[in-house]
Amino acid sequence: MPTDPKHAIGPNLNRREFLGASMGAALLVTLGGVLSCSGRKGTVPTLSALPYGESDLAPVISAKTIQFHYGKHHKGYVEKLNKLTSGTAFADLPLADIIAATAGQSDQQAVFNNAAQVWNHDFYWRSLRPKGGGTPPSALKQRLEASFGSIEKCKEALAAAANGQFGSGWAWLVQDGDRLKVLRTANADLPLTQGLRPLLNIDVWEHAYYLDYQNRRADHVQAVLDKLINWEFAEKNLLTQAT
Repeated sequence: MPTDPKHAIGPNLNRREFLGASMGAALLVTLGGVLSCSGRKGTVPTLSALPYGESDLAPVISAKTIQFHYGKHHKGYVEKLNKLTSGTAFADLPLADIIAATAGQSDQQAVFNNAAQVWNHDFYWRSLRPKGGGTPPSALKQRLEASFGSIEKCKEALAAAANGQFGSGWAWLVQDGDRLKVLRTANADLPLTQGLRPLLNIDVWEHAYYLDYQNRRADHVQAVLDKLINWEFAEKNLLTQAT
């Protein structure tokens, strides 16, 4: 029987429910301090606005790719999530709470997948900016150099994670205590389920690049790192304290 997200913590939890509730509490703390801007209409998830125009990331990411990626795929996750949660206890929860309540719950995998993908994409669009790349701002630069040795080493690690992800997924720059590191996740998964704080991400699902690069994922990833990656967004996430 699915766990009621409004009553996830109680005196009679079994081990599975306890682990799920503990993960949920940790996720809520982390999500509360990360700059994701999911759209809302009351308590219903909506498609958040892009932080730039459809053609502003060209030629690295074309307007046509944005139209499909944002206007079809991202929008589709929002619509599917609303269908799955309509009439359930999840319908009244903010997006972050839905992710926290369903993470690790096999009977709520579809809800988690769509909620996480809405969050991942909101975060992804802000991980990019026109005329991005270059040198990170000072606070982030110092942390990157302390963790990786140089900015180039960090970019190499991000490229290796993005290109090494078999099938669909994401590459992430995350904060893990006092250190920054890179990891990859498959499908809809996100670092929050590992207790890690995301700073920026790169989408390596095929719909993120195939219209522009076909099977040349590595070329797409390198162009994103060189020309679009939003180091300022990563620094804001680094400096924003969880509440």
